[in-house]
Amino acid sequence: MINTGVELDESLHSRLKALSAVKERSPHWLMKAAIEDYVAREEAYEQEKREDQERWQRYKLSGHALTNDAVNNWLESWGSDHELPCPK
Repeated sequence: MINTGVELDESLHSRLKALSAVKERSPHWLMKAAIEDYVAREEAYEQEKREDQERWQRYKLSGHALTNDAVNNWLESWGSDHELPCPK
């Protein structure tokens, strides 16, 4: 483990201490959980941006895209007795 310091203003520090008492967890545990959640969320966002760029490049090369009607028809069929295959 690597030890990292974080400077907090008094208000945030007080809020963190109060929340840690309610949750029966240490402030350290809450900060670590918050950082883990933030990093995971930002990594997922960056991955989605990369995938969007790849999809945009494929579209620019092929000109192929799904129509709104095709996607809506597919989505509306979900849960019915006659679900449609995913449009390509």
